[in-house]
Amino acid sequence: MDDEFLQGRLGERQSRNAMRDLRLTQGMVDFCSNDYLGLARRTLPPENWQTLRQGSSGSRLLAGNYPLIEKAESEIAAFHGADSALIFNSGYDANLGLFSCVPRRGDTILYDYLSHASIRDGIRLSNAQSIFFQHNNLDDVEKKLKSAQGRIFLATESVFSMDGDMAPLAGLVDLARRFGALLIVDEAHATGVLGRQGEGLLQSLGLEGDCFARIHTFGKGLGCHGAAILGSASLRRYLINFCRPFIYTTALPEISVETIREAYRRFPGMVTERESLAALVKRFQEAELPLEKLPSSTPIQAVILPGNARVKAMASGLADRGLDVRPILYPTVPEGRERLRIVLHSFNTVGELDRLVECLGAEK
Repeated sequence: MDDEFLQGRLGERQSRNAMRDLRLTQGMVDFCSNDYLGLARRTLPPENWQTLRQGSSGSRLLAGNYPLIEKAESEIAAFHGADSALIFNSGYDANLGLFSCVPRRGDTILYDYLSHASIRDGIRLSNAQSIFFQHNNLDDVEKKLKSAQGRIFLATESVFSMDGDMAPLAGLVDLARRFGALLIVDEAHATGVLGRQGEGLLQSLGLEGDCFARIHTFGKGLGCHGAAILGSASLRRYLINFCRPFIYTTALPEISVETIREAYRRFPGMVTERESLAALVKRFQEAELPLEKLPSSTPIQAVILPGNARVKAMASGLADRGLDVRPILYPTVPEGRERLRIVLHSFNTVGELDRLVECLGAEK
C-alpha cells in the first residue's frame, strides 16, 4: 500500500524535533499522570464485581442502556448539585458532543484561548460563530461579549491543563449574568481535587447554579474512564436526541460505571489525600529554581524550557534518574513556551519531590 503521502508531514514534524512516540515507564516515579489522588492504583471491586458485565452491547439508545448507568447519573447529579447528568465515554467525547450540537447557526461561542483541544474541536464542528478571548482576561471577555450576536455561550476550563492556573469563575459568572450568556465550564482537572469533598472549583465557590453546563471528566481525579455533562433536564434530553458522540457510541459497560461510582463514594473521605497534595504543591511553588516556573496552586506545575530539543533533553535526563516527567512541545504549546509539565499526586513523597527539585536546579 502506498503511504508515501504521509511522510511529508512526518518529516516536517521530525525537522522541528516535535515527533511524538509512545513509551513505557514502569518503575519510575510518576510526575506525569493525571491520577492526582492515586485512585487508578487502587483495586475498587464492589462485592458483586464478578456479576457486572464487561460489555454494554450497544449504544444507550439501542441495547446499551441499563439501570446501573442511570443510577450513576442520578448519584453524580446529586453530588454536584445539578438537575441531571449524562455519562459519556470520555471528556473528549463530552466536549465534542456538547459544543458541536448545542450552539446553532447565528449563535456565538466565546472561549478562552487556552481551552483544551476537545473544546476547540467541538467548536470547529459547530455552525455557530466562535471568538476566543485572551486567557483569563475579564476585560477582553467583556469587550467580546459586547459585540457577540445571537445566543452567547461563554466557555472555559476551571483548571487549565498546561498552565495549571484557575479561571476567574466569579468574574465570568458576573459577566454571563450581565450579558445573558450561557456559561460552560470544563472541570476535568478540578474533579476530586478542589473543594471540600472534591466537587470541583465552580461548586466549591457556590456558583454551580449559574452554569448552563459543566463537564466532569473521570480519567483524571477519578482514575478511571468516561465523563458526564451536568445541566438541566432539558439539556440532558436534548443531548440524547441530537449529540452524535452520544448517540452513535457503544455505552460504557457496568464494570466501568461501578468504578466511577466507587470513586465518587470515596471522594468525600479523601481529605488527607487532598491535604497531602496541597502540601506538595506549596513545597514545589516555594522551591528555588534557575528556571521559569509558572504560578499554580493546583497539581499541574509547569517549568518553561524554550525549544523542543532542550525540553526533550531535560525530560530524558530526568527519566535516566527514574523521574517520569513529560515534555510538552510546540505545537501543543506556543513556540518558545515549551515546558516540562510536572504533575503532583497525593502518593508522591516529599523525598521524591525534593529529588526532582534538585535535578531541576542543576539545569543550566
